[in-house]
Amino acid sequence: QVQVVESGGGLVQPGGSLRLSCTVSGIIGSIYPVEWYRQAPGKQRESVAFIESLGKTTYADSVKGRFTISGGNANMKVYLQMNNLKAEDTAVYYCKVANWGRDYWGQGTQVSVSS
Repeated sequence: QVQVVESGGGLVQPGGSLRLSCTVSGIIGSIYPVEWYRQAPGKQRESVAFIESLGKTTYADSVKGRFTISGGNANMKVYLQMNNLKAEDTAVYYCKVANWGRDYWGQGTQVSVSS
């Protein structure tokens, strides 16, 4: 059974940093591709960062230069390093893993940016 668990969220002041972790178990083969999403109150879920098996990464324009996605098969974890956080980054962050044609989501971790 595939399990996806996010962790590392919390409350941080504007300009601060957090590192989210996505721990995956039960998949067959590679952990890739992995995508981080977020959903703010009253808004649709949006993709913020993506990583694939060749190491290629893509980011939403709103987080480019501030967020970094990394990780992989070595420990079945993918990370989202978030720097220079802004109030508008406040959301529940979700990790999605695609494996053998199916998508698996975690329960999400809350990130709140406030002074």
